[in-house]
Amino acid sequence: MLQFNADTTRLLENAYRGSDFVKRRLATLEALAPRPGDTIVDVGSGLGHLTIELSRAVGEAGQVIGVDPSVDMRAAAASQCDGLPNVRICEGTAAALPLDDGSADRAASLQVFEYLSDTPGALLEIRRVLRPGGRLVVGDMHWGSWIWHSDEPQRMTRMMKAWDHHLADRCVPAKLPHMMREAGYEVEAIKPVVFLDTVLRQDGLAMMLLRCRPMPSRTISSTSPPCGDGPTNNGASLRTVVRRN
Repeated sequence: MLQFNADTTRLLENAYRGSDFVKRRLATLEALAPRPGDTIVDVGSGLGHLTIELSRAVGEAGQVIGVDPSVDMRAAAASQCDGLPNVRICEGTAAALPLDDGSADRAASLQVFEYLSDTPGALLEIRRVLRPGGRLVVGDMHWGSWIWHSDEPQRMTRMMKAWDHHLADRCVPAKLPHMMREAGYEVEAIKPVVFLDTVLRQDGLAMMLLRCRPMPSRTISSTSPPCGDGPTNNGASLRTVVRRN
């Protein structure tokens, strides 16, 4: 499992400012449709990039609560959100949110559910803190959609399979709609966000996957790109939009 420690925080800090990750956050914002004055919980807020965007959307009358279990991630988020009076960064997990029942209008969780060992429990916990009619948007990669062309296909297959060890469920977006209905949500929409690289961009998703790979660096090196001609890397991240009944 990928460890969200100080080293990972440094790698992600640069990657999450890249165009692929901005695109991912904008898709989440559009699906969530935050309103001025809303109280929103950012479940697994990480470095706080989405938290900042949400704080702008809800304005001074609203509030954003970023929740994350990682000390290093919370410290980075608190630094980035310093000076924003409508933001709180709190310790917690998707299964144990430090919020009162029915205290949030909306909730977002971006690239978190694939790491959870108890997805139904997390959905019930988020439902607990949402007001009736509140909206939840969950965005995760469907790792089954990941295709990577390479001049050395066996080496690339080893690299891709190594990523299976960094998560709890590689196909969580396919399972979420049923789990959400079982937890008492109404599914409103499922929206794909497609990523395609034809070159190995320094700020792209493909480069981040190489740099954060959960395997020894001698196996594959970013100085020796693993891709040949044509579309080199593509995959889909899905936004599942639900309403609390």
